This record gives sequence, C-alpha cells and structure tokens, in this order.
Amino acid sequence: MPMATTRTRARRATESPPATPPSPVPGLVQVALDDMKAVNIKVLDVRGLTDIADTLIIASGNSDRHVRSIAERVIQSAKAGGYPPFGVEGARQGEWALVDLHDVIVHVMLPRVREFYGLERLWGTADVPAVSAVPKVTTPRAVVTRKRPGTAPRKRAVRTPQA
Repeated sequence: MPMATTRTRARRATESPPATPPSPVPGLVQVALDDMKAVNIKVLDVRGLTDIADTLIIASGNSDRHVRSIAERVIQSAKAGGYPPFGVEGARQGEWALVDLHDVIVHVMLPRVREFYGLERLWGTADVPAVSAVPKVTTPRAVVTRKRPGTAPRKRAVRTPQA
C-alpha cells in the first residue's frame, strides 16, 4: 500500500492588527477627578491582564459624600463627551463607587476601603501608591483613686501636657 503524502502550505505572515487611536475617555475621567479634588489617582493599564477593560482608574475621596460627588462628576463628564456609562455601582452608599465606561473602569473609594481591598496589588502593579493612614487618636489616661476607705474606686481623667 503506497504512502500518501500531504502537501503543506507556506504559513501566512502574522500581521498585527491596526493600531487603534488612544481613547479620549481616560483623559475625560482624569479631568473630572482633578476638578473634584480626588486624591491618590492611579491609572493602571490592564490590556495584557484582562479582556474586560483596557484601563482601570482608581481614586480616593475624603468622605462618602465626596466619593458620591466624584462618581457623579465622572458620569456627567463621560456623558458630555459622548461616552455614556454602561453601569454604575455603589454610588448611593458612597464607600466604593464603580463606573463602567466600557474600555475604562473607574473605582472611587474611601481610603480605608481602598487599603482593605488593595486593587493595585490585585492587578499586580509594581508601583503601589501609599494610601495615607488615618491618624491615631489618643485618649486621656485614667487614674484610679479612692476617696474614702470602703467606697468603690472612682476614675478621673488626667490631662497630659501638650507638646
């Protein structure tokens, strides 16, 4: 029985897809974040890591009201630029708001929430910004004294000198 030979075709040269122009959405978002005085703005390029978005923008607000206001400004700016959001989550609660602008996802959150979830670490970026820690509040120390023998101890606050 004769052996059948198969013909092989020369491989096509792999062509890279045409480069798409950069989206103006990250610029619109950054202007909106700067207008609302968002803090610790971090732009992450996640094109090689996921297919859900090209860019993640993470920013912090100083209070829940500030987070809500920042998210609303981002939504208004995107709509005005002709890029209405596909979805908005958490804007009512104000601890963490997510705005989905298709290729750009914007996270606006309180610093403690940002530190807890650590999205920068989750997406594997090497340069994670330091989120400012909440200042430690000291309370006055209490001294226990006895007024008369046989009575219950009473606590009174002792003021410490301010430096």
